[in-house]
Amino acid sequence: MLLSMQMWRSLWLAALFCGLAQAKGSHKVHCSEDQMRVDIGLPDAESKDQSAPQIYLEGLKGYPDERCQPQIDGSLAVFRLSLSDFYECGVTRMVNQLTGKKVYYHKIIIESTSGKEIVSVKCITTASPAYNVMMNATTGSSSTSTSSGGIHGLVKRDVLPAGFQEPEDLEITTSLTKRAPEPRLSIGVSQDGQKFTRDLTVKSGTPLTMEINLDEDSAPVYGLGVNYLDVTDTHTSSETLIFKGCTVDPYLFENFNTIDGDILSAKFKAFKFPDSSYVQFRATVNVCLDKCLGTQCSNNQVGFGRRKREISSANKVYEISLAMFLQVQDIEGVNKNEVLQLEEKLRELKLANQRLARNSRGNFAMEQTPASAQPAFVVDERELGHLSAGSGAASNGLSLALWTILGAWSWRLM
Repeated sequence: MLLSMQMWRSLWLAALFCGLAQAKGSHKVHCSEDQMRVDIGLPDAESKDQSAPQIYLEGLKGYPDERCQPQIDGSLAVFRLSLSDFYECGVTRMVNQLTGKKVYYHKIIIESTSGKEIVSVKCITTASPAYNVMMNATTGSSSTSTSSGGIHGLVKRDVLPAGFQEPEDLEITTSLTKRAPEPRLSIGVSQDGQKFTRDLTVKSGTPLTMEINLDEDSAPVYGLGVNYLDVTDTHTSSETLIFKGCTVDPYLFENFNTIDGDILSAKFKAFKFPDSSYVQFRATVNVCLDKCLGTQCSNNQVGFGRRKREISSANKVYEISLAMFLQVQDIEGVNKNEVLQLEEKLRELKLANQRLARNSRGNFAMEQTPASAQPAFVVDERELGHLSAGSGAASNGLSLALWTILGAWSWRLM
Protein backbone atom coordinates (compact mmCIF):
# COMPACT_ATOMS: atom_id res chain seq x y z
CA MET A 1 0.00 0.00 0.00
CA LEU A 2 2.79 2.42 0.92
CA LEU A 3 4.70 1.54 -2.24
CA SER A 4 1.59 2.19 -4.32
CA MET A 5 1.07 5.65 -2.75
CA GLN A 6 4.68 6.60 -3.39
CA MET A 7 4.37 5.48 -7.01
CA TRP A 8 1.21 7.55 -7.55
CA ARG A 9 2.91 10.55 -5.94
CA SER A 10 5.92 10.18 -8.26
CA LEU A 11 3.65 9.91 -11.29
CA TRP A 12 1.72 13.03 -10.22
CA LEU A 13 4.92 15.07 -9.80
CA ALA A 14 6.18 13.86 -13.18
CA ALA A 15 2.90 14.86 -14.82
CA LEU A 16 3.06 18.29 -13.20
CA PHE A 17 6.65 18.76 -14.36
CA CYS A 18 5.85 17.69 -17.94
CA GLY A 19 2.73 19.82 -18.07
CA LEU A 20 4.55 22.96 -17.01
CA ALA A 21 7.46 22.25 -19.30
CA GLN A 22 5.35 21.66 -22.42
CA ALA A 23 2.96 24.58 -21.99
CA LYS A 24 4.66 27.82 -22.92
CA GLY A 25 4.61 30.27 -20.02
CA SER A 26 2.26 28.14 -17.92
CA HIS A 27 2.87 28.67 -14.24
CA LYS A 28 1.72 27.84 -10.74
CA VAL A 29 2.01 30.22 -7.79
CA HIS A 30 2.36 28.93 -4.22
CA CYS A 31 1.80 31.55 -1.51
CA SER A 32 2.82 31.45 2.13
CA GLU A 33 3.02 34.16 4.75
CA ASP A 34 6.61 35.05 3.92
CA GLN A 35 7.26 33.68 0.41
CA MET A 36 5.88 33.57 -3.12
CA ARG A 37 7.05 30.50 -5.05
CA VAL A 38 6.49 30.47 -8.79
CA ASP A 39 6.91 27.30 -10.89
CA ILE A 40 7.01 28.25 -14.55
CA GLY A 41 7.47 26.15 -17.66
CA LEU A 42 10.04 27.22 -20.24
CA PRO A 43 9.49 26.78 -23.99
CA ASP A 44 11.55 24.03 -25.60
CA ALA A 45 14.20 25.02 -28.12
CA GLU A 46 13.10 24.19 -31.67
CA SER A 47 16.60 23.02 -32.60
CA LYS A 48 19.87 22.22 -30.91
CA ASP A 49 21.47 25.33 -32.43
CA GLN A 50 19.08 27.67 -30.65
CA SER A 51 20.08 29.14 -27.32
CA ALA A 52 18.10 28.40 -24.18
CA PRO A 53 15.37 30.90 -23.31
CA GLN A 54 16.17 33.64 -20.82
CA ILE A 55 13.90 34.12 -17.79
CA TYR A 56 14.17 36.95 -15.28
CA LEU A 57 12.13 39.33 -13.13
CA GLU A 58 10.95 42.53 -14.79
CA GLY A 59 13.60 45.24 -14.44
CA LEU A 60 16.21 42.79 -13.13
CA LYS A 61 17.80 41.34 -16.25
CA GLY A 62 21.43 40.64 -15.38
CA TYR A 63 20.95 41.55 -11.72
CA PRO A 64 23.59 39.47 -9.88
CA ASP A 65 21.71 38.70 -6.63
CA GLU A 66 21.01 34.95 -6.59
CA ARG A 67 17.91 35.47 -4.44
CA CYS A 68 16.24 37.13 -7.44
CA GLN A 69 17.26 34.49 -9.98
CA PRO A 70 15.35 31.30 -10.78
CA GLN A 71 16.51 27.78 -10.10
CA ILE A 72 16.30 25.97 -13.44
CA ASP A 73 15.87 22.21 -13.72
CA GLY A 74 15.44 21.20 -17.33
CA SER A 75 12.40 23.07 -18.64
CA LEU A 76 11.15 24.10 -15.20
CA ALA A 77 12.16 27.40 -13.57
CA VAL A 78 11.40 28.13 -9.92
CA PHE A 79 11.42 31.61 -8.34
CA ARG A 80 11.34 32.02 -4.56
CA LEU A 81 10.50 35.61 -3.76
CA SER A 82 10.52 36.93 -0.20
CA LEU A 83 7.34 38.60 1.03
CA SER A 84 8.74 39.46 4.46
CA ASP A 85 11.39 41.60 2.68
CA PHE A 86 9.42 42.26 -0.50
CA TYR A 87 11.75 45.06 -1.63
CA GLU A 88 14.55 42.49 -1.97
CA CYS A 89 13.61 41.56 -5.55
CA GLY A 90 11.25 44.39 -6.37
CA VAL A 91 7.93 42.79 -5.38
CA THR A 92 5.11 45.35 -5.19
CA ARG A 93 2.87 45.34 -2.11
CA MET A 94 -0.62 46.85 -2.09
CA VAL A 95 -2.47 47.28 1.22
CA ASN A 96 -6.20 48.03 1.25
CA GLN A 97 -6.63 50.58 4.05
CA LEU A 98 -10.33 49.70 4.49
CA THR A 99 -10.10 45.91 4.69
CA GLY A 100 -6.44 45.21 5.53
CA LYS A 101 -6.06 42.87 2.53
CA LYS A 102 -2.51 42.72 1.14
CA VAL A 103 -1.69 41.87 -2.45
CA TYR A 104 1.88 41.14 -3.62
CA TYR A 105 2.63 41.05 -7.33
CA HIS A 106 5.46 40.96 -9.87
CA LYS A 107 6.12 40.20 -13.53
CA ILE A 108 8.37 37.52 -15.03
CA ILE A 109 9.89 37.94 -18.50
CA ILE A 110 10.62 34.97 -20.78
CA GLU A 111 12.77 35.71 -23.83
CA SER A 112 13.19 33.13 -26.58
CA THR A 113 13.76 33.07 -30.33
CA SER A 114 10.00 33.25 -30.88
CA GLY A 115 9.66 36.50 -28.92
CA LYS A 116 9.11 37.86 -25.42
CA GLU A 117 6.41 36.74 -23.02
CA ILE A 118 5.30 38.50 -19.83
CA VAL A 119 3.83 36.44 -16.98
CA SER A 120 2.07 38.26 -14.14
CA VAL A 121 2.06 36.59 -10.71
CA LYS A 122 0.53 37.62 -7.38
CA CYS A 123 -0.24 36.48 -3.85
CA ILE A 124 -3.09 37.66 -1.61
CA THR A 125 -2.73 37.43 2.15
CA THR A 126 -5.61 37.28 4.61
CA ALA A 127 -6.76 40.33 6.50
CA SER A 128 -5.61 41.16 10.02
CA PRO A 129 -7.60 40.10 13.11
CA ALA A 130 -8.71 43.71 13.54
CA TYR A 131 -10.37 43.57 10.14
CA ASN A 132 -12.09 40.30 11.02
CA VAL A 133 -13.64 41.94 14.05
CA MET A 134 -14.88 44.85 11.92
CA MET A 135 -16.25 42.48 9.28
CA ASN A 136 -18.12 40.42 11.89
CA ALA A 137 -19.59 43.58 13.34
CA THR A 138 -20.94 44.75 10.01
CA THR A 139 -22.51 41.38 9.23
CA GLY A 140 -24.27 41.27 12.59
CA SER A 141 -22.45 38.32 14.16
CA SER A 142 -20.89 38.41 17.60
CA SER A 143 -17.35 39.69 18.00
CA THR A 144 -14.60 38.63 20.40
CA SER A 145 -11.58 40.75 21.31
CA THR A 146 -8.64 39.24 23.15
CA SER A 147 -6.50 42.38 23.36
CA SER A 148 -8.31 43.72 26.43
CA GLY A 149 -9.09 40.33 27.95
CA GLY A 150 -12.89 40.66 27.66
CA ILE A 151 -15.70 39.65 25.35
CA HIS A 152 -17.65 42.37 23.58
CA GLY A 153 -21.08 41.89 22.02
CA LEU A 154 -22.97 44.10 19.63
CA VAL A 155 -25.47 46.50 21.22
CA LYS A 156 -28.39 47.77 19.17
CA ARG A 157 -29.26 51.35 20.06
CA ASP A 158 -32.41 53.30 19.28
CA VAL A 159 -31.08 56.17 17.16
CA LEU A 160 -34.22 56.93 15.12
CA PRO A 161 -35.94 60.27 15.68
CA ALA A 162 -39.18 60.46 17.64
CA GLY A 163 -42.28 59.78 15.55
CA PHE A 164 -40.34 58.03 12.77
CA GLN A 165 -42.46 55.51 10.82
CA GLU A 166 -41.14 53.16 8.15
CA PRO A 167 -43.46 52.49 5.19
CA GLU A 168 -44.91 48.99 5.17
CA ASP A 169 -44.39 48.51 1.43
CA LEU A 170 -41.16 49.59 -0.26
CA GLU A 171 -40.97 49.68 -4.04
CA ILE A 172 -37.44 49.20 -5.35
CA THR A 173 -37.36 50.28 -8.99
CA THR A 174 -33.67 49.92 -9.84
CA SER A 175 -30.49 48.59 -8.31
CA LEU A 176 -26.92 49.30 -9.27
CA THR A 177 -23.87 47.44 -8.03
CA LYS A 178 -20.39 48.46 -9.13
CA ARG A 179 -16.96 47.95 -7.62
CA ALA A 180 -14.03 50.29 -7.94
CA PRO A 181 -11.01 48.63 -9.59
CA GLU A 182 -7.93 47.65 -7.64
CA PRO A 183 -5.19 50.09 -8.68
CA ARG A 184 -2.04 48.96 -10.41
CA LEU A 185 1.02 51.20 -10.37
CA SER A 186 4.05 51.25 -12.61
CA ILE A 187 7.31 53.06 -12.04
CA GLY A 188 9.80 54.02 -14.73
CA VAL A 189 12.53 56.42 -15.79
CA SER A 190 12.82 58.63 -18.87
CA GLN A 191 15.62 60.71 -20.35
CA ASP A 192 14.94 63.77 -22.51
CA GLY A 193 11.29 62.74 -22.76
CA GLN A 194 12.10 59.23 -24.01
CA LYS A 195 11.02 56.45 -21.68
CA PHE A 196 13.46 53.62 -21.09
CA THR A 197 12.12 50.36 -22.47
CA ARG A 198 15.17 48.28 -21.57
CA ASP A 199 16.95 47.54 -18.31
CA LEU A 200 18.42 50.75 -17.04
CA THR A 201 22.16 51.47 -17.17
CA VAL A 202 23.25 55.11 -17.12
CA LYS A 203 26.30 57.12 -16.11
CA SER A 204 26.61 59.29 -13.00
CA GLY A 205 25.17 62.78 -13.31
CA THR A 206 22.73 61.94 -16.12
CA PRO A 207 19.56 64.08 -15.79
CA LEU A 208 16.57 61.72 -15.52
CA THR A 209 12.86 61.85 -14.73
CA MET A 210 11.09 59.27 -12.56
CA GLU A 211 7.43 58.60 -13.33
CA ILE A 212 4.83 56.77 -11.24
CA ASN A 213 1.44 56.26 -12.86
CA LEU A 214 -1.89 54.47 -12.46
CA ASP A 215 -3.25 51.92 -14.92
CA GLU A 216 -5.96 53.03 -17.38
CA ASP A 217 -8.85 51.45 -15.46
CA SER A 218 -7.90 53.07 -12.14
CA ALA A 219 -6.90 56.52 -13.41
CA PRO A 220 -10.47 57.96 -13.54
CA VAL A 221 -11.15 56.81 -9.95
CA TYR A 222 -7.97 57.47 -7.95
CA GLY A 223 -5.13 59.93 -7.50
CA LEU A 224 -1.54 59.48 -6.28
CA GLY A 225 0.81 61.00 -3.74
CA VAL A 226 4.35 59.84 -2.88
CA ASN A 227 4.76 59.87 0.89
CA TYR A 228 8.30 58.46 1.18
CA LEU A 229 11.11 57.58 -1.22
CA ASP A 230 14.32 55.90 -0.11
CA VAL A 231 17.41 54.96 -2.10
CA THR A 232 19.73 52.08 -1.19
CA ASP A 233 22.59 50.02 -2.57
CA THR A 234 20.63 46.95 -1.28
CA HIS A 235 23.46 46.15 1.14
CA THR A 236 24.54 48.62 3.83
CA SER A 237 23.81 52.15 2.58
CA SER A 238 20.35 53.71 2.56
CA GLU A 239 19.14 57.33 2.52
CA THR A 240 15.77 59.11 2.38
CA LEU A 241 15.05 61.32 -0.64
CA ILE A 242 11.37 62.17 -0.07
CA PHE A 243 10.16 62.61 3.51
CA LYS A 244 6.43 63.12 4.17
CA GLY A 245 5.92 64.27 0.60
CA CYS A 246 8.83 66.74 0.40
CA THR A 247 12.34 66.44 -0.99
CA VAL A 248 15.25 66.33 1.42
CA ASP A 249 17.78 67.57 -1.16
CA PRO A 250 16.39 69.10 -4.39
CA TYR A 251 19.79 68.91 -6.09
CA LEU A 252 19.73 65.10 -6.03
CA PHE A 253 15.97 64.58 -6.29
CA GLU A 254 13.23 67.19 -6.78
CA ASN A 255 9.63 67.13 -5.54
CA PHE A 256 7.07 65.01 -7.36
CA ASN A 257 4.68 67.06 -9.48
CA THR A 258 1.50 66.21 -11.33
CA ILE A 259 -0.98 67.71 -13.79
CA ASP A 260 -4.03 65.48 -13.32
CA GLY A 261 -3.06 63.45 -10.24
CA ASP A 262 -2.80 60.17 -12.18
CA ILE A 263 0.87 60.52 -13.17
CA LEU A 264 3.59 61.78 -10.83
CA SER A 265 6.99 62.86 -12.11
CA ALA A 266 10.19 64.12 -10.47
CA LYS A 267 13.54 65.14 -11.93
CA PHE A 268 16.76 63.77 -10.47
CA LYS A 269 20.40 63.10 -11.26
CA ALA A 270 21.71 59.57 -11.59
CA PHE A 271 24.06 58.73 -8.72
CA LYS A 272 25.34 55.67 -6.90
CA PHE A 273 26.88 54.61 -3.62
CA PRO A 274 30.63 53.91 -3.46
CA ASP A 275 30.40 50.13 -2.94
CA SER A 276 27.84 49.18 -5.60
CA SER A 277 26.88 50.08 -9.16
CA TYR A 278 23.22 49.24 -8.48
CA VAL A 279 20.82 51.56 -6.66
CA GLN A 280 17.25 50.72 -5.71
CA PHE A 281 14.53 53.32 -5.24
CA ARG A 282 11.82 52.32 -2.73
CA ALA A 283 8.61 54.35 -2.86
CA THR A 284 5.60 54.43 -0.53
CA VAL A 285 2.65 55.78 -2.51
CA ASN A 286 -0.77 56.83 -1.24
CA VAL A 287 -3.73 56.04 -3.49
CA CYS A 288 -6.64 58.39 -2.76
CA LEU A 289 -10.19 58.69 -4.05
CA ASP A 290 -10.28 61.26 -6.84
CA LYS A 291 -6.89 62.80 -6.02
CA CYS A 292 -4.37 63.29 -3.22
CA LEU A 293 -3.74 66.80 -1.99
CA GLY A 294 -0.25 68.24 -2.32
CA THR A 295 2.02 69.04 0.63
CA GLN A 296 3.26 72.59 1.18
CA CYS A 297 7.01 72.19 1.64
CA SER A 298 9.24 74.67 3.43
CA ASN A 299 11.01 75.66 0.19
CA ASN A 300 7.69 77.17 -1.04
CA GLN A 301 7.08 74.27 -3.39
CA VAL A 302 4.25 71.73 -3.39
CA GLY A 303 5.10 68.03 -3.22
CA PHE A 304 2.52 65.39 -4.06
CA GLY A 305 2.68 63.29 -0.95
CA ARG A 306 0.76 63.96 2.26
CA ARG A 307 1.88 63.95 5.85
CA LYS A 308 0.69 60.93 7.80
CA ARG A 309 -1.51 62.81 10.26
CA GLU A 310 -3.22 64.77 7.45
CA ILE A 311 -4.45 61.75 5.49
CA SER A 312 -8.15 61.16 5.95
CA SER A 313 -9.08 57.49 6.32
CA ALA A 314 -11.98 58.14 3.94
CA ASN A 315 -9.69 59.59 1.27
CA LYS A 316 -6.69 57.27 1.39
CA VAL A 317 -7.88 53.84 0.28
CA TYR A 318 -4.64 52.06 -0.66
CA GLU A 319 -0.97 52.24 0.27
CA ILE A 320 1.35 50.78 -2.34
CA SER A 321 5.05 50.06 -1.82
CA LEU A 322 7.05 49.53 -5.00
CA ALA A 323 10.65 49.68 -6.15
CA MET A 324 12.85 50.00 -9.19
CA PHE A 325 16.52 49.24 -9.84
CA LEU A 326 18.97 51.45 -11.69
CA GLN A 327 22.51 50.54 -12.69
CA VAL A 328 24.85 53.52 -12.64
CA GLN A 329 28.32 53.17 -14.15
CA ASP A 330 31.28 55.55 -14.04
CA ILE A 331 31.99 54.81 -17.70
CA GLU A 332 34.21 56.65 -20.15
CA GLY A 333 33.09 60.20 -20.80
CA VAL A 334 31.61 60.82 -17.35
CA ASN A 335 32.24 64.26 -15.85
CA LYS A 336 34.62 63.63 -12.95
CA ASN A 337 33.85 66.97 -11.31
CA GLU A 338 30.16 66.19 -11.33
CA VAL A 339 30.83 62.75 -9.83
CA LEU A 340 32.78 64.40 -6.98
CA GLN A 341 29.95 66.89 -6.46
CA LEU A 342 27.40 64.04 -6.32
CA GLU A 343 29.52 62.25 -3.73
CA GLU A 344 29.63 65.43 -1.63
CA LYS A 345 25.84 65.78 -1.97
CA LEU A 346 25.42 62.22 -0.74
CA ARG A 347 27.45 63.04 2.36
CA GLU A 348 25.28 66.12 2.95
CA LEU A 349 22.16 64.00 2.42
CA LYS A 350 23.36 61.68 5.16
CA LEU A 351 23.73 64.64 7.54
CA ALA A 352 20.27 65.91 6.61
CA ASN A 353 18.73 62.51 7.29
CA GLN A 354 20.41 62.38 10.69
CA ARG A 355 18.78 65.70 11.45
CA LEU A 356 15.44 64.35 10.20
CA ALA A 357 15.74 61.39 12.54
CA ARG A 358 16.36 63.67 15.52
CA ASN A 359 13.41 65.92 14.60
CA SER A 360 11.13 62.91 14.11
CA ARG A 361 11.97 61.54 17.54
CA GLY A 362 11.39 64.96 19.11
CA ASN A 363 8.06 65.47 17.36
CA PHE A 364 6.71 61.95 17.91
CA ALA A 365 4.35 63.05 20.67
CA MET A 366 3.02 65.87 18.46
CA GLU A 367 2.26 63.40 15.67
CA GLN A 368 -0.13 61.49 17.93
CA THR A 369 -2.52 64.43 18.43
CA PRO A 370 -4.35 66.60 15.86
CA ALA A 371 -2.50 69.80 15.02
CA SER A 372 -2.71 72.57 12.48
CA ALA A 373 -0.97 71.84 9.19
CA GLN A 374 2.60 73.06 9.03
CA PRO A 375 5.07 72.96 6.13
CA ALA A 376 6.86 69.64 5.85
CA PHE A 377 10.61 69.58 6.35
CA VAL A 378 13.01 70.16 3.47
CA VAL A 379 16.71 70.94 3.68
CA ASP A 380 18.07 73.73 1.50
CA GLU A 381 21.70 74.11 0.43
CA ARG A 382 22.45 76.86 2.95
CA GLU A 383 21.37 74.62 5.84
CA LEU A 384 23.47 71.77 4.47
CA GLY A 385 26.48 74.09 4.31
CA HIS A 386 25.98 75.01 7.96
CA LEU A 387 25.69 71.33 8.87
CA SER A 388 28.92 70.33 7.12
CA ALA A 389 30.79 73.38 8.39
CA GLY A 390 29.45 72.90 11.90
CA SER A 391 31.50 69.79 12.55
CA GLY A 392 34.76 71.66 11.90
CA ALA A 393 33.69 74.64 14.01
CA ALA A 394 32.70 72.35 16.86
CA SER A 395 36.10 70.65 16.91
CA ASN A 396 37.93 74.04 16.91
CA GLY A 397 35.73 75.28 19.76
CA LEU A 398 36.43 72.15 21.77
CA SER A 399 40.20 72.53 21.34
CA LEU A 400 40.07 76.19 22.47
CA ALA A 401 38.05 75.25 25.56
CA LEU A 402 40.56 72.54 26.51
CA TRP A 403 43.53 74.92 26.21
CA THR A 404 41.69 77.50 28.35
CA ILE A 405 41.04 74.96 31.12
CA LEU A 406 44.64 73.71 31.06
CA GLY A 407 45.96 77.27 31.25
CA ALA A 408 43.79 78.15 34.23
CA TRP A 409 44.78 74.94 36.03
CA SER A 410 48.53 75.63 35.48
CA TRP A 411 48.17 79.24 36.80
CA ARG A 412 46.51 78.00 40.00
CA LEU A 413 49.32 75.49 40.62
CA MET A 414 51.88 78.32 40.39
